[in-house]
Amino acid sequence: MKPLVLFVAAGLLCAQTQPQVDNATVQSNAFSGSLQSVLSSKGAGPFWAAWQEPIIPGRHGDMCWSNGNNDNEHATGAPVRLEGQTALLVLVRIENSQVDQLRIASPDCRFDGGALPFYWLTGVPANESVAWLKSQVTEKNPDRAVLAIALHAGPAAEKALDDLTASTQTEKVRERAAFWLGNSRGAAGVEVLKRMLANDPSPKVREQVVFALSQSKEPAALAILFDSAKNDKTPQVRSKA
Repeated sequence: MKPLVLFVAAGLLCAQTQPQVDNATVQSNAFSGSLQSVLSSKGAGPFWAAWQEPIIPGRHGDMCWSNGNNDNEHATGAPVRLEGQTALLVLVRIENSQVDQLRIASPDCRFDGGALPFYWLTGVPANESVAWLKSQVTEKNPDRAVLAIALHAGPAAEKALDDLTASTQTEKVRERAAFWLGNSRGAAGVEVLKRMLANDPSPKVREQVVFALSQSKEPAALAILFDSAKNDKTPQVRSKA
C-alpha cells in the first residue's frame, strides 16, 4: 500500500502548486491554527496572501482577470477553459491589519504582486476557509465573500450559505445567499430556497428567491415556481414567479 499512499500524497501536493506571481517576494507557509491568526501573524501589511480550495463541479467561466475592476475582462495569455475550473484560489490583500481586497481566481492565472510580500498558504482546510470568508460577509458589500463561499465544494459551504439566509441577516446578505444557492448548490440549495420562499418575512427577498429558483437546473425548482405563481401570499412575488 505504500506506493499508493505516496502516489496520492504526490497528487495532493501537485494540486497545491504555488501560483505564478511576478514582482513579489513569495513565501510558502504550511497552514496551522486559524486563518485569522495566520494573517495576523504577517503584520499590518500591505501584503497579499492566497490559498487553494476544491471548487464546485461544473464551474465554467473565466477567473483570470486582467485588472482589479473588471472580473469579466480576460487576462492576456490566460487559458481559455473549455471544461471549467479545477480549483479555486482565494486572494486577500491586507493593509493596516484590515482586509483591503478579497479576490477569487484560478490556480493557473498569472499575477503581478505589485512588489509586495505574497504569502502562499498550503493545506488550508475548506471548512476553515469558509469560516473565515463567512466572517468577511458585510452588510455593505457581501458579494465577494458570498461568491467565494458558494464556489467552495463541500458541506461547509452549503451550511454557511444556509446560515446566511437566517432572518437575523440583512436583506442584502439573504438575497446574495439565495442567488448562489440557486446557482451553485443543486438539490440542497433548492430545499433551502423552498424554505425561504415559505418563511422569509421580506417580499423583496422572496422575489430574489424566485429568481434564484429560475436559475437552478433542478427539476424541483420549476414545481416550486409554479406553486409560488399560484399561491404566494404576496402579489409581487406571484407576479415574479
